[in-house]
Amino acid sequence: MHDINALKELLKEPKEVMITTHHKPDADALGSSLGLAGYLKKKGHRVTVITPSDYPGFLNWMHGNDDVLVYSGQNDELVRRIVNESQVIFCLDFNNLSRINEIGEYIRQAKGTKVMIDHHLQPEGFADLAYSDTNAAATAELVYDLIKEMGDGDLIDTNIGECLYAGIMTDTGSFRHPSTSKNVHLIIADLLHIGVQTSNIHRLIYDSSTELRLRFLGYALKDKLVVLPEYKTAYIAITKEELKAYDSKTGDTEGLVNYALSIEGIVFAALIIDRSEMVKMSFRSVGNFSANEFARDHFNGGGHKNAAGGMSLDSLEATVAKFESLLPLYQDKLVHAV
Repeated sequence: MHDINALKELLKEPKEVMITTHHKPDADALGSSLGLAGYLKKKGHRVTVITPSDYPGFLNWMHGNDDVLVYSGQNDELVRRIVNESQVIFCLDFNNLSRINEIGEYIRQAKGTKVMIDHHLQPEGFADLAYSDTNAAATAELVYDLIKEMGDGDLIDTNIGECLYAGIMTDTGSFRHPSTSKNVHLIIADLLHIGVQTSNIHRLIYDSSTELRLRFLGYALKDKLVVLPEYKTAYIAITKEELKAYDSKTGDTEGLVNYALSIEGIVFAALIIDRSEMVKMSFRSVGNFSANEFARDHFNGGGHKNAAGGMSLDSLEATVAKFESLLPLYQDKLVHAV
């Protein structure tokens, strides 16, 4: 849907607006949220950005970060009040209310108009309005296009542009994924034109590792990487004790699954992490093998065709065993993936 006229009508007068995004926000989730918030504030709306959990410290430089309300049990009453009082609720970079934990049910019951901006497959259908395109490289790309379609491209300044650039850059894998379209490059050209310092943003996100995080990466690749050439698959499984030993923080495991996928001949990769309350899984694939279908069919997950997530309530050992047991069922697809 691109019912831009309905959205223009909804936002023609200043309103109480809430913006939220998925659990453990990445650069696209936070960047699209703060970019949209910056734009709506310029239009006179009163905007609150709420995240359902904390997020990596290497995203704290984004303009508007200091005003983000991170949900916790201590501020539950405040968050619930904001949800109930919001006239418009923007849901960015997710399409199922289960992705935002407790806040999801608050939003489901809220009276405000719900607007989804997203690029993932299989939306739940909770939104009143949706600005969605599964071919978009990032939700930040959609936010940029939305602002332009609203006739407000001139309101995109460097602060907004930096947030949107961060989302597009990371979700395209620094512009190497197949989703990197002509439109993406045209947007980046526009952001460069208004003064966005792209190399600085890359440094802030990718060159901010602690020594311990780097040592964790070395340990994971040296001792935890499992390669199954007969299935063109590789995976890394991390225990909660290993996370604790390396004092792992939010964001420290981000991108780890891509190292497994980078091995020559590998078409499917997984990162499997014991997060105590559940086992979290990240899947990546290349070509026509659908990581999304695999995650959706077996691990209560979903996402994009070549990048998806999942979860398991079994132990880490049982989850790994299940993952390995499924691979023979997909051997033909994996071996012949192009």
